[in-house]
Amino acid sequence: MSSSTEVEQKDDHFEELFQRLQPKKPVAGGLVANYQGVWFYAELLQATLTFQKHFKAIDSDIMLATMPKSGTTWLKALTFSIVNRNNHSVDKSPLLFSNPHYLVPFLELYLYKDGNIPDIDSMPCPRILATHVPYQFLPSSILDCSNCRMIYLCRNPLDVFTSVLQFFLQNGHISSPSMSIDVPFEEFCQGIHAYGPFWDHCLGYWDASLKNPQKVLFLKYEDLKKDINSSVKKIADFLGYPFSAEEEEAGLVEEIAMLCSFENLKNLDCNKEGELPAAFRAKHSSFFRKAEVGDWVNVLTPSMANRLEKLFQEKLGESGLTLEINSK
Repeated sequence: MSSSTEVEQKDDHFEELFQRLQPKKPVAGGLVANYQGVWFYAELLQATLTFQKHFKAIDSDIMLATMPKSGTTWLKALTFSIVNRNNHSVDKSPLLFSNPHYLVPFLELYLYKDGNIPDIDSMPCPRILATHVPYQFLPSSILDCSNCRMIYLCRNPLDVFTSVLQFFLQNGHISSPSMSIDVPFEEFCQGIHAYGPFWDHCLGYWDASLKNPQKVLFLKYEDLKKDINSSVKKIADFLGYPFSAEEEEAGLVEEIAMLCSFENLKNLDCNKEGELPAAFRAKHSSFFRKAEVGDWVNVLTPSMANRLEKLFQEKLGESGLTLEINSK
């Protein structure tokens, strides 16, 4: 990872800005405030604004974008393995001894956190970077850089809410494990959560993928679960790293899919111990819980599920975007 060469302090001007936004305290985490229609923790807003101001995209950049708990770790592992397959054989992959979040760092959660201005130029190309920020908050250099590529992974909102809730519990960001989920569920429905509202986030990248499919690839978590091998090839083709006939015949697609599988990554020592030094403390193990489609049935009541599904369909409108909601 690159080192920081400058630090942009959280000065009085930013503090005043955040307070003018009239922040509120949700169930999990610190104060959040609505900035230009999106909810941010103070740390994330400052880092996002620094990222916007200082990041300069280049043609070979690969950006991975998601809402939190939408398969981000999986997408990082797959993309890193696909792009670097000529540098590392599967049996010697850095994924075997390093958490995916170190190999593909978060921009606002790690590189630009605390006002850091990292030495991005020193990173080897292609630079594979990740973000949770909505499409409209991306730096203009990314939006205007015609050759850099972006992959967005979307997951159905019922499983996202469930996974976020469990992630907060595992990392102590919710004080009482026995608390009712009614309040955090209501906050999620109102869009009051980091990077929310959920549907606006998805639609931003969905619309971008329709307008410029050569630049933005929109994927669905559920589709990856159904057919990971086809998804691996789709990612490779989009990024300009297609598998040759010889590679496919040798089973390399399947080997990468297996290397990056939840079952394999979860059982590696590097993902069982340690914590990620990002803007918010998170155990490595908390990124590998279940990775199931339909786990929401163990948390949400049928009425909650119906409400969230109806709300999401209403927000999607005539966009053409649909998400599959499956129970086990």
